[in-house]
Amino acid sequence: MTTAPVTELMSPSNTRVGWIGTGVMGRSMCGHLLKAGYTVTIFNRTVAKAQPLLDMGAHLADSPHAVASQSDVVFSIVGYPSDVRHVILHPASGVLSGLRPGGIIVDMTTSEPSLACEISVAASSKNCSAIDAPVSGGDRGAKNGTLAIFAGGDESVINKVNPLFSRLGKVNYMGGSGKGQFAKLANQITIASTMLGLVEGMIYAHKAGLNVELFLNAISTGAAGSKSLDLYGSRILKRDFEPGFYVNHFVKDLGICLKECQSMGLALPGLALAQQLYLSLKAHGEGNLGTQALILSLERLNNVSLQSVASSEPSA
Repeated sequence: MTTAPVTELMSPSNTRVGWIGTGVMGRSMCGHLLKAGYTVTIFNRTVAKAQPLLDMGAHLADSPHAVASQSDVVFSIVGYPSDVRHVILHPASGVLSGLRPGGIIVDMTTSEPSLACEISVAASSKNCSAIDAPVSGGDRGAKNGTLAIFAGGDESVINKVNPLFSRLGKVNYMGGSGKGQFAKLANQITIASTMLGLVEGMIYAHKAGLNVELFLNAISTGAAGSKSLDLYGSRILKRDFEPGFYVNHFVKDLGICLKECQSMGLALPGLALAQQLYLSLKAHGEGNLGTQALILSLERLNNVSLQSVASSEPSA
Protein backbone atom coordinates (compact mmCIF):
# COMPACT_ATOMS: atom_id res chain seq x y z
CA MET A 1 0.00 0.00 0.00
CA THR A 2 1.50 3.33 -1.01
CA THR A 3 1.41 6.43 1.17
CA ALA A 4 -1.16 8.98 0.06
CA PRO A 5 0.24 12.30 -1.25
CA VAL A 6 0.19 15.27 1.11
CA THR A 7 -2.73 16.83 -0.77
CA GLU A 8 -4.99 13.82 -0.16
CA LEU A 9 -6.88 13.72 3.12
CA MET A 10 -6.55 10.65 5.26
CA SER A 11 -9.40 8.15 5.49
CA PRO A 12 -9.85 4.50 6.52
CA SER A 13 -9.57 3.51 2.85
CA ASN A 14 -6.13 5.00 2.24
CA THR A 15 -4.42 5.25 5.64
CA ARG A 16 -3.00 2.72 8.07
CA VAL A 17 -2.52 4.06 11.58
CA GLY A 18 0.10 3.21 14.17
CA TRP A 19 -0.41 4.00 17.87
CA ILE A 20 2.19 3.91 20.63
CA GLY A 21 1.06 4.41 24.25
CA THR A 22 -2.25 3.04 25.53
CA GLY A 23 -2.46 4.60 28.98
CA VAL A 24 -5.23 6.71 30.53
CA MET A 25 -5.40 9.04 27.52
CA GLY A 26 -4.03 6.97 24.66
CA ARG A 27 -6.39 4.04 25.08
CA SER A 28 -9.52 6.16 24.60
CA MET A 29 -7.98 8.23 21.82
CA CYS A 30 -6.90 5.20 19.83
CA GLY A 31 -10.30 3.66 20.39
CA HIS A 32 -11.96 6.52 18.50
CA LEU A 33 -9.84 5.77 15.42
CA LEU A 34 -10.70 2.08 15.59
CA LYS A 35 -14.40 2.93 15.83
CA ALA A 36 -14.02 5.19 12.79
CA GLY A 37 -12.84 2.18 10.77
CA TYR A 38 -9.09 2.75 10.59
CA THR A 39 -6.70 -0.19 10.52
CA VAL A 40 -4.59 0.34 13.64
CA THR A 41 -1.37 -1.31 14.80
CA ILE A 42 -0.38 -0.65 18.40
CA PHE A 43 2.57 -0.99 20.72
CA ASN A 44 2.62 -0.62 24.50
CA ARG A 45 5.31 -1.72 26.94
CA THR A 46 2.61 -3.29 29.14
CA VAL A 47 0.60 -5.46 26.77
CA ALA A 48 -2.27 -5.87 29.25
CA LYS A 49 -3.04 -2.15 28.96
CA ALA A 50 -3.50 -2.60 25.23
CA GLN A 51 -5.94 -5.51 25.56
CA PRO A 52 -9.15 -3.42 25.28
CA LEU A 53 -7.89 -2.09 21.93
CA LEU A 54 -6.91 -5.57 20.75
CA ASP A 55 -10.44 -6.66 21.60
CA MET A 56 -11.70 -3.86 19.34
CA GLY A 57 -9.64 -5.15 16.42
CA ALA A 58 -6.26 -3.46 16.75
CA HIS A 59 -3.14 -5.38 15.72
CA LEU A 60 -0.27 -5.78 18.19
CA ALA A 61 3.35 -5.07 17.23
CA ASP A 62 6.43 -5.90 19.28
CA SER A 63 8.25 -2.58 18.83
CA PRO A 64 7.75 1.01 17.63
CA HIS A 65 9.79 0.04 14.53
CA ALA A 66 7.31 -2.75 13.76
CA VAL A 67 4.38 -0.35 14.22
CA ALA A 68 5.91 2.13 11.80
CA SER A 69 6.69 -0.49 9.16
CA GLN A 70 2.96 -1.25 8.96
CA SER A 71 1.69 2.35 9.15
CA ASP A 72 1.35 5.54 7.12
CA VAL A 73 0.97 7.76 10.18
CA VAL A 74 2.17 6.89 13.69
CA PHE A 75 0.80 8.54 16.83
CA SER A 76 2.67 8.45 20.13
CA ILE A 77 1.49 9.50 23.58
CA VAL A 78 3.92 8.28 26.21
CA GLY A 79 5.19 9.51 29.57
CA TYR A 80 8.37 11.55 29.42
CA PRO A 81 10.67 13.20 26.86
CA SER A 82 13.12 10.32 27.35
CA ASP A 83 10.32 7.93 26.32
CA VAL A 84 9.55 10.05 23.25
CA ARG A 85 13.20 10.03 22.24
CA HIS A 86 13.41 6.25 22.67
CA VAL A 87 10.23 5.28 20.81
CA ILE A 88 10.80 7.67 17.90
CA LEU A 89 14.55 8.17 17.48
CA HIS A 90 16.13 4.91 18.67
CA PRO A 91 18.24 3.84 15.67
CA ALA A 92 17.16 0.18 15.79
CA SER A 93 13.74 0.00 17.42
CA GLY A 94 12.34 3.51 16.95
CA VAL A 95 9.49 4.68 14.74
CA LEU A 96 11.73 6.61 12.37
CA SER A 97 13.81 3.51 11.65
CA GLY A 98 10.73 1.72 10.34
CA LEU A 99 8.75 4.50 8.65
CA ARG A 100 8.78 4.63 4.86
CA PRO A 101 9.33 7.91 2.96
CA GLY A 102 6.18 10.01 3.05
CA GLY A 103 5.21 8.70 6.48
CA ILE A 104 4.08 10.99 9.28
CA ILE A 105 4.92 10.99 12.99
CA VAL A 106 2.45 12.67 15.35
CA ASP A 107 3.77 12.98 18.91
CA MET A 108 0.95 13.86 21.31
CA THR A 109 3.09 13.58 24.45
CA THR A 110 3.71 16.78 26.38
CA SER A 111 7.43 17.07 25.79
CA GLU A 112 10.28 19.51 25.17
CA PRO A 113 9.94 21.95 22.25
CA SER A 114 13.60 21.37 21.36
CA LEU A 115 12.98 17.63 21.08
CA ALA A 116 10.01 18.25 18.78
CA CYS A 117 12.30 20.28 16.51
CA GLU A 118 14.96 17.56 16.63
CA ILE A 119 12.41 14.92 15.63
CA SER A 120 11.16 17.11 12.79
CA VAL A 121 14.68 17.52 11.39
CA ALA A 122 15.35 13.78 11.71
CA ALA A 123 12.06 12.97 9.98
CA SER A 124 12.79 15.39 7.13
CA SER A 125 16.14 13.72 6.55
CA LYS A 126 14.22 10.51 5.77
CA ASN A 127 11.63 12.31 3.61
CA CYS A 128 9.05 11.92 6.36
CA SER A 129 7.13 14.53 8.37
CA ALA A 130 6.73 15.10 12.11
CA ILE A 131 4.05 16.98 14.00
CA ASP A 132 4.09 17.87 17.69
CA ALA A 133 0.48 17.75 18.85
CA PRO A 134 0.11 17.59 22.65
CA VAL A 135 -3.42 17.66 24.02
CA SER A 136 -5.44 19.07 26.90
CA GLY A 137 -8.73 17.85 28.33
CA GLY A 138 -7.79 14.93 30.54
CA ASP A 139 -9.38 11.52 30.61
CA ARG A 140 -12.89 12.88 30.02
CA GLY A 141 -11.80 14.82 26.95
CA ALA A 142 -10.08 11.69 25.64
CA LYS A 143 -13.16 9.53 26.23
CA ASN A 144 -15.55 12.08 24.72
CA GLY A 145 -13.36 13.02 21.75
CA THR A 146 -13.31 16.67 22.86
CA LEU A 147 -9.60 17.25 23.45
CA ALA A 148 -7.88 20.53 22.64
CA ILE A 149 -5.02 19.62 20.29
CA PHE A 150 -2.07 22.02 19.95
CA ALA A 151 -0.32 21.28 16.65
CA GLY A 152 3.09 22.43 15.50
CA GLY A 153 4.74 21.64 12.17
CA ASP A 154 3.97 21.90 8.46
CA GLU A 155 0.41 23.18 8.21
CA SER A 156 -0.33 21.21 5.03
CA VAL A 157 0.63 17.97 6.80
CA ILE A 158 -1.52 18.89 9.79
CA ASN A 159 -4.43 19.57 7.45
CA LYS A 160 -3.91 16.15 5.87
CA VAL A 161 -4.07 14.47 9.29
CA ASN A 162 -7.08 16.54 10.37
CA PRO A 163 -9.65 13.79 9.64
CA LEU A 164 -7.93 11.72 12.34
CA PHE A 165 -7.51 14.67 14.69
CA SER A 166 -11.22 15.45 14.35
CA ARG A 167 -12.02 12.07 15.93
CA LEU A 168 -10.02 13.08 18.99
CA GLY A 169 -11.00 16.71 19.44
CA LYS A 170 -10.33 20.15 17.97
CA VAL A 171 -6.97 20.80 16.36
CA ASN A 172 -5.44 24.25 16.80
CA TYR A 173 -2.55 25.15 14.49
CA MET A 174 0.06 26.95 16.61
CA GLY A 175 2.94 27.40 14.12
CA GLY A 176 6.10 25.57 13.12
CA SER A 177 7.77 22.62 14.83
CA GLY A 178 7.87 22.96 18.61
CA LYS A 179 5.07 25.52 18.74
CA GLY A 180 2.52 22.86 19.70
CA GLN A 181 4.68 21.99 22.69
CA PHE A 182 5.11 25.65 23.65
CA ALA A 183 1.32 26.10 23.53
CA LYS A 184 0.77 23.04 25.73
CA LEU A 185 3.33 24.26 28.26
CA ALA A 186 1.57 27.63 28.43
CA ASN A 187 -1.67 25.68 28.91
CA GLN A 188 -0.13 23.76 31.83
CA ILE A 189 1.04 27.01 33.45
CA THR A 190 -2.52 28.34 33.23
CA ILE A 191 -3.99 25.13 34.65
CA ALA A 192 -1.50 25.02 37.53
CA SER A 193 -2.44 28.44 38.85
CA THR A 194 -6.15 27.84 38.20
CA MET A 195 -6.06 24.58 40.17
CA LEU A 196 -4.20 26.27 43.00
CA GLY A 197 -6.83 29.02 43.14
CA LEU A 198 -9.62 26.42 43.16
CA VAL A 199 -8.24 24.38 46.06
CA GLU A 200 -7.29 27.49 48.06
CA GLY A 201 -10.85 28.76 47.65
CA MET A 202 -12.22 25.42 48.83
CA ILE A 203 -9.94 25.36 51.88
CA TYR A 204 -10.92 28.93 52.75
CA ALA A 205 -14.63 28.21 52.33
CA HIS A 206 -14.33 25.11 54.51
CA LYS A 207 -12.44 26.97 57.24
CA ALA A 208 -15.05 29.75 57.15
CA GLY A 209 -17.78 27.22 57.84
CA LEU A 210 -19.40 27.31 54.42
CA ASN A 211 -20.99 24.31 52.76
CA VAL A 212 -18.25 23.76 50.17
CA GLU A 213 -20.56 22.10 47.67
CA LEU A 214 -22.96 25.03 47.79
CA PHE A 215 -20.01 27.41 47.51
CA LEU A 216 -18.72 25.69 44.36
CA ASN A 217 -22.17 25.72 42.79
CA ALA A 218 -22.52 29.42 43.62
CA ILE A 219 -19.22 30.48 42.01
CA SER A 220 -19.43 28.17 38.99
CA THR A 221 -21.47 30.62 36.90
CA GLY A 222 -19.56 33.72 37.97
CA ALA A 223 -16.13 35.07 37.12
CA ALA A 224 -14.49 32.34 39.24
CA GLY A 225 -16.01 29.59 37.11
CA SER A 226 -13.48 27.49 35.21
CA LYS A 227 -12.99 24.21 33.42
CA SER A 228 -10.93 23.04 36.40
CA LEU A 229 -13.88 23.70 38.70
CA ASP A 230 -16.27 21.89 36.35
CA LEU A 231 -13.98 18.88 35.92
CA TYR A 232 -12.55 18.55 39.41
CA GLY A 233 -14.65 20.40 41.99
CA SER A 234 -17.07 17.55 42.60
CA ARG A 235 -14.28 14.96 42.31
CA ILE A 236 -12.37 16.70 45.10
CA LEU A 237 -15.45 16.77 47.32
CA LYS A 238 -15.96 13.04 46.75
CA ARG A 239 -12.26 12.37 47.46
CA ASP A 240 -12.03 10.99 43.94
CA PHE A 241 -8.35 11.31 43.09
CA GLU A 242 -8.36 8.84 40.20
CA PRO A 243 -6.00 10.20 37.54
CA GLY A 244 -7.45 11.97 34.57
CA PHE A 245 -3.88 13.26 34.46
CA TYR A 246 -1.16 11.99 36.79
CA VAL A 247 0.57 14.20 39.36
CA ASN A 248 3.86 12.62 38.22
CA HIS A 249 3.27 13.77 34.65
CA PHE A 250 2.17 17.23 35.75
CA VAL A 251 5.37 17.59 37.80
CA LYS A 252 7.25 16.64 34.62
CA ASP A 253 5.34 19.21 32.56
CA LEU A 254 5.84 22.02 35.07
CA GLY A 255 9.52 21.13 35.29
CA ILE A 256 9.82 21.54 31.52
CA CYS A 257 8.00 24.88 31.83
CA LEU A 258 10.46 26.10 34.48
CA LYS A 259 13.41 24.98 32.34
CA GLU A 260 12.02 26.92 29.38
CA CYS A 261 11.41 29.95 31.62
CA GLN A 262 15.05 29.88 32.66
CA SER A 263 16.21 29.91 29.05
CA MET A 264 13.77 32.74 28.25
CA GLY A 265 14.70 34.81 31.31
CA LEU A 266 11.12 34.67 32.60
CA ALA A 267 10.03 34.81 36.24
CA LEU A 268 6.66 33.09 36.80
CA PRO A 269 6.23 32.82 40.58
CA GLY A 270 2.80 31.18 40.40
CA LEU A 271 4.25 28.38 38.28
CA ALA A 272 7.15 27.90 40.71
CA LEU A 273 4.80 27.70 43.70
CA ALA A 274 2.49 25.22 41.99
CA GLN A 275 5.48 23.06 41.08
CA GLN A 276 6.60 22.96 44.74
CA LEU A 277 3.13 21.96 45.94
CA TYR A 278 2.87 19.20 43.33
CA LEU A 279 6.38 18.02 44.20
CA SER A 280 5.14 17.76 47.80
CA LEU A 281 2.45 15.33 46.63
CA LYS A 282 5.09 13.26 44.86
CA ALA A 283 7.23 13.27 48.01
CA HIS A 284 4.24 11.91 49.95
CA GLY A 285 3.91 9.00 47.52
CA GLU A 286 0.90 10.52 45.75
CA GLY A 287 2.41 10.88 42.29
CA ASN A 288 0.01 8.37 40.73
CA LEU A 289 -3.04 10.33 41.82
CA GLY A 290 -4.79 12.86 39.59
CA THR A 291 -3.87 16.55 39.58
CA GLN A 292 -6.96 17.33 41.67
CA ALA A 293 -5.08 15.76 44.59
CA LEU A 294 -3.46 19.18 45.04
CA ILE A 295 -6.09 19.65 47.75
CA LEU A 296 -4.07 17.21 49.89
CA SER A 297 -1.06 19.56 49.92
CA LEU A 298 -3.22 22.46 51.06
CA GLU A 299 -4.92 20.33 53.69
CA ARG A 300 -1.55 19.34 55.13
CA LEU A 301 -0.28 22.92 55.12
CA ASN A 302 -3.33 24.09 57.06
CA ASN A 303 -3.99 21.00 59.17
CA VAL A 304 -7.56 20.75 57.92
CA SER A 305 -9.46 18.09 56.01
CA LEU A 306 -12.40 18.15 53.64
CA GLN A 307 -12.66 14.38 54.07
CA SER A 308 -16.17 14.44 55.51
CA VAL A 309 -17.64 17.13 53.27
CA ALA A 310 -19.32 14.81 50.78
CA SER A 311 -20.90 12.58 53.39
CA SER A 312 -21.94 15.12 56.00
CA GLU A 313 -23.08 18.18 54.06
CA PRO A 314 -26.45 18.40 52.30
CA SER A 315 -26.54 18.32 48.53
CA ALA A 316 -27.36 21.54 46.68
